[in-house]
Amino acid sequence: MQEEGANNGLIEIGKRIKDLRVKAGYSSYEKFALDHGIEGKQYWRLESGKDFKMTTLLRIAEIHQISLEEFFRGL
Repeated sequence: MQEEGANNGLIEIGKRIKDLRVKAGYSSYEKFALDHGIEGKQYWRLESGKDFKMTTLLRIAEIHQISLEEFFRGL
């Protein structure tokens, strides 16, 4: 059951990342990734709720100029 909870958490993180991208005016994850020097497949994994490196999440927060506290608020 703990694994299921972790997977749900990753899905929620992915949704938050997608919301930030869309709010930044990007309809395409590929264009966002390209514009910010992130490998497209790696970025897709983030939005899809797949496991990821913490450094990648830190980079996403930096791109959107938000703290991790702001990122996780409400999740």
